[in-house]
Amino acid sequence: MIVADIMTGGVQTCRPDSNLAEAARVMWENDCGSVPVVEAGTGAVVGIITDRDICMAVSTQNRLASEIVVGDAASTKVYTCFPETPVKEALALMQEKQVRRLPVVNGQGALVGILSLHDVALNSKKGESKKEAHVAHKDVMATIKAISEPHHLEDTIDF
Repeated sequence: MIVADIMTGGVQTCRPDSNLAEAARVMWENDCGSVPVVEAGTGAVVGIITDRDICMAVSTQNRLASEIVVGDAASTKVYTCFPETPVKEALALMQEKQVRRLPVVNGQGALVGILSLHDVALNSKKGESKKEAHVAHKDVMATIKAISEPHHLEDTIDF
């Protein structure tokens, strides 16, 4: 199974110069907790903003969400994969980097979708598959466990 088989397409995005209120609106309207940040024109992924990033930026800066740009709060450490990446390889990257979602990009770095734990869980089944037609529950649980480990202090973001 490859990422293209289970990823979410048609992902909403924002730009680094969008404000946090705009990003929050996109999340609210699309029932999601993160939005990829892309460059205007190229569509290249340059960051990812989460609902937690927005809350922390607003509360620590004591400013309105409409006064803070996404580029000041988004994580620029973005790990991506390609549509043809095997799902097991994508899960290994999620585990190693402790991320819940991977933007899926084409060869030019433009966003074509996103692979989230949600996508993986919905496509998981008990037991191994000889043809890898599904994701094994044990692989999902291993990913959740790895992501849930305490983060290293050097990976935190300062505002």
